[in-house]
Amino acid sequence: MSAKLLVMLGLGLGVQFAVPSIAVSAIASDLSQIQAQGRLVVAVKDNWYPLGFRDDQGMLQGFEVDLARQLALELLGDEDAVDLQPVANQDRLAAVVEREADIAIAGVTLTEARQRVVTFSLPYYLEGTGLITRNPQVQALGDLRRRRVAVLDGSSAIAPLRQRLPQAQLVGVESYQAALVLLEQGDADAFAGDGSLLAGWSQVNDDYRLLPTLISADPLAIVLPKGTRYSSLRQSINQILRGWHDSGWLAERANHWGLP
Repeated sequence: MSAKLLVMLGLGLGVQFAVPSIAVSAIASDLSQIQAQGRLVVAVKDNWYPLGFRDDQGMLQGFEVDLARQLALELLGDEDAVDLQPVANQDRLAAVVEREADIAIAGVTLTEARQRVVTFSLPYYLEGTGLITRNPQVQALGDLRRRRVAVLDGSSAIAPLRQRLPQAQLVGVESYQAALVLLEQGDADAFAGDGSLLAGWSQVNDDYRLLPTLISADPLAIVLPKGTRYSSLRQSINQILRGWHDSGWLAERANHWGLP
């Protein structure tokens, strides 16, 4: 089992990633304050390759880190005028709601429930449920009929899996590490999870292949605080995102990081 793969997944054998705490003082600002301060504070991931991760030198890199730096360049004229704040999954919305970061670009899917708590930008990427395998007999989605597919317990991937592969045997697992063990032992033929993370998984281990079909699509968007006070910030970010879409810059960055 590849040690690099375990590290990339944020798994390790009993080792937990340390997530730096965010400053207690409230710092979320509207656009005019951000420009006056000359800094943009962005909550990001540091253990989700290739969206946000630490390289061999401990520097933050990834698709969403590129977005944060480019936003700082377009809003403030300097791509280094950004403070990147790594957060755990459960703290991605809280960082913005509690005004500890101006925005979050941290693998957050836009959902109706979350819109009651925060505001979202336009989507910058369509995340989806993908399937990864090391079984040479599995080359396409149809090859998984009547085969064993590992999936996280309670995952939103279960419903589309049952719809697309009704005869597959779903095997519940508690973590990505548990799924990796099943695949390595041959006790599962594929694993269903976030397409972006599985793309990174396949990039660092040649034994694994991401199947070409995503079975769901969920928009990732930038998280902003609710309230009219932040409308100018949201409008500016949306205008920038439209420009990135139209120029092809977003697609180029996604391709650069091997995202499906």
